[in-house]
Amino acid sequence: QVQLVESGGGLVQAGGSLRLSCAASGLTFSTAMGWFRQVPGKEREFVAGVTYSGGNTFSAYYADSVKGRFNIYRDAKNTLYLEMKSLRPEDTAIYYCNAGTVVTTKVPGSSWGQGTQVTVSS
Repeated sequence: QVQLVESGGGLVQAGGSLRLSCAASGLTFSTAMGWFRQVPGKEREFVAGVTYSGGNTFSAYYADSVKGRFNIYRDAKNTLYLEMKSLRPEDTAIYYCNAGTVVTTKVPGSSWGQGTQVTVSS
């Protein structure tokens, strides 16, 4: 059974940084993972995803709106991270960790974390 537990959200001023974490269990490195975000009244949207190609090879994918500002990666303990820099008020959302993400089409898999709130003040 896949379990995803997020942490690291909070309140930050515009231009600041945050790092989100997602502790994953019940899955292997071959399972792609991603981050999505959602604001009230809008659909959940893809933020970033990472796939594993064997050895130390990972491939990262980003939404255009976060390219150059966000960095996604996984560590050897299968924890997924999202480093967010130069945050903007429009990055305010609930961020969700996802397992089984189809990163090339930005379609989520069926496993979700509980979500963590990120609020960026102007």
